[in-house]
Amino acid sequence: MEPIISCDNLVKIYRIAELEVMALQGLDLKVYPQEVMAIIGASGSGKSTLLNILGGLDEPTAGSAVVADWNLSRLTRKQRLIYKRDIVGFVWQNVARNLVPYLTAQENVLVPMILNGQADRAWARELLEAVGLGHRLHHRPLEMSGGEQQRVAIAIALANRPKVLLADEPTGALDTKSSRQVLEVFHDVSHRYGVTIVIVTHDRSMAYAVDRFVEIRDGKTSVETVRRRPLEVGEEVSKDEASHDEYVVLDSAGRLQIPPEYRDALGIKDRLSVEMEDGKIILTPPAASQEEPSSQAT
Repeated sequence: MEPIISCDNLVKIYRIAELEVMALQGLDLKVYPQEVMAIIGASGSGKSTLLNILGGLDEPTAGSAVVADWNLSRLTRKQRLIYKRDIVGFVWQNVARNLVPYLTAQENVLVPMILNGQADRAWARELLEAVGLGHRLHHRPLEMSGGEQQRVAIAIALANRPKVLLADEPTGALDTKSSRQVLEVFHDVSHRYGVTIVIVTHDRSMAYAVDRFVEIRDGKTSVETVRRRPLEVGEEVSKDEASHDEYVVLDSAGRLQIPPEYRDALGIKDRLSVEMEDGKIILTPPAASQEEPSSQAT
């Protein structure tokens, strides 16, 4: 299956006066159609920068990012507008960024359709029913809970039938029950409408509830964790070895990141010995006497 999102050696550098900050340092990523996946990482790891690039809100400095056959490095201003309107949908953590407070749920869903010249009330109703809010069509945001507001936001993001839905910390301000409902909605609309969903979060408990999550560290993908079977409706989220497989990610140049806890435990600094034995690659830290190069001429 061909990926719907493909990032190859993606680089993003921010320049502030004479200072350069490298937010993405050669990141590689592939996301497949109808997948529900998460990108996790600590603050400053580059996950929000990646989301902004995939959403057409920012441009890469180098490398390539392709979403649904749209090369995000080569878009004109008009093409970028069309891309953000028709190809991707957004769900933000901040409810005020998702909803117009004085409009009803149905009217909020109609807004992106009106901006696209196609106000379809039947489709707006169907989307609200799909997210479990058919009984809230005529309620305004202040008359709904935080979880219901986020589910309205999902319906809004789907209004123009995007191929990819991007969610930035969508459960960050919700309680456990509401977060669970929002995640179930993501899975349901992905299967129902064939949309690919990418969620950016720092919450590992949420990440374990999706099909796959990729961890970003220092601007690169480092670890990928894959669920062995789909999460059933109502099933408790499991984080044990029986439910997931974890892999270290190799980038396009064959580089990998060794987890910091492993490096600390073994005292690994900047060099390793590499051997292949019985079909395995063995990485061994050098002996203490070998860590520093000899100062004598050879």
